[in-house]
Formats: sequence, C-alpha cells, structure tokens
Amino acid sequence: MKKALLFLILSIVFISNSYTQDRSVTGRVTSPEDDLRLPGVTVIIKGTVNGTVTDMNGNFTLSGIASTCY
Repeated sequence: MKKALLFLILSIVFISNSYTQDRSVTGRVTSPEDDLRLPGVTVIIKGTVNGTVTDMNGNFTLSGIASTCY
C-alpha cells in the first residue's frame, strides 16, 4: 500500500512539473529577398511583452516561454 501511494504521489509531482516548465525557442531571422542574416531585429511573442534582439548572425533565443504560448 505504501509503495502504491508513493508511486501515485511521485506521478502527480512529475506530471504537474512537466506542464509548468518554461520552454526556449531559438531561430534565425533572414531577409526574404537574398536570404542574408539580419542582426538587430526585435523578435517578440505576439500578445506578450516577452522578446529579444537578434545577434550579429541573425540568431535569437527566447527563454521562459510558457507552453501555452505555442
């Protein structure tokens, strides 16, 4: 009985933890005409204030994104 209860409690903890994890999104911004990488472009998640700016190679990483933003 103790093992079953412990298993149930641990399962609930792991399942709830997986739903509350924040995610990271990475990408690269390029020009549509000539596919050049674009530095200094602001990338923002629509409807939020969460954003970042691309680096010198056009790469960006957005961290701390709730899974509901996808």
